[in-house]
Amino acid sequence: MIVDRGTFRLDMTLTAAPGDVLALLGPNGAGKTTALRALAGLTPLTDGHLRLDGTPLEHTPPESRPVGVVFQDYLLFPHLSALDNVAFGPRCQGASKADARAQAAAWLDRMGLADHATARPRRLSGGQAQRVALARALATRPRLLLLDEPLAALDARTRLDVRAQLRRHLAEFEAVAVLVTHDPLDAMVLADRLVVIEHGRVVQEGGPADIARHPRTDYIARLVGLNLYRGQADGHTVRLDTGPAITTTEELSGPAFVAFPPSAVTLFRDRPSGASARNLWHCEVVGLETHGDQIRADLTGELPLAADLTTVAAAELGLHPGAAVWATVKATQTHAYPA
Repeated sequence: MIVDRGTFRLDMTLTAAPGDVLALLGPNGAGKTTALRALAGLTPLTDGHLRLDGTPLEHTPPESRPVGVVFQDYLLFPHLSALDNVAFGPRCQGASKADARAQAAAWLDRMGLADHATARPRRLSGGQAQRVALARALATRPRLLLLDEPLAALDARTRLDVRAQLRRHLAEFEAVAVLVTHDPLDAMVLADRLVVIEHGRVVQEGGPADIARHPRTDYIARLVGLNLYRGQADGHTVRLDTGPAITTTEELSGPAFVAFPPSAVTLFRDRPSGASARNLWHCEVVGLETHGDQIRADLTGELPLAADLTTVAAAELGLHPGAAVWATVKATQTHAYPA
């Protein structure tokens, strides 16, 4: 599908089978929301096709598409109870008031919200509102379920619980689900396949494990927490396009990526004598920040990289912006693969 919006163009192909859960990932402005709106029919296609169960949808108005949407801010009707919010979809499809309410009650029960059926949205917690919105989308029995940052508005504790519940509901969903998220953990936990978009185009797609192990752009590498470089491989050496060579355990030839986690980097204030590591670079600390229970050092110099170390190690090394350090990485802790 192609969508032109002034100076921005979305040009991508998505395919999925019933039961698949796809996650669209990408930086701000990559085109994720445009893709979601195009699938929902809220933004018209400039060119291309959209078929669901073999039926063309590009000329079908949004209200007539078998598509359910869960928006980031849920968009529940504030004047309706949770029960009537969920019943709204079946009512629009022609169900009687009693039948629609019966279906809604069953969905709220599946979501663990039977006791909140009479509550209006303002009386619901963020996690409860998210589940009502999901129930409202599923109550229309859509063939395509679209979720726009469904967990973004939740606090950390609620997010953990609702993510687990959402995973269970998506596993039971028999049609196609497409999830837009900035959070790699949401994508890894909820989706069967990740589709990474940058500048309106798909730059990589595959299973979560494959994406995490074989990033192909700097954005994906940062997303999964890896240092990533590109160069020319010759045996166990990858000579970088800009920078030094990196020794690896894999034997390759031709264009290649090489990656390693920040935790694989060991730092020294003085050049280590008798060090066995063949990957040794002189660097300078340009930034330090807390990263979980560790300190992440942002380094520049012979090889720009990120290094993780404990708070105690950072203190013992006397690290600060501008400090000169030597960085080493064992070849066994690198991973090289064809570009």
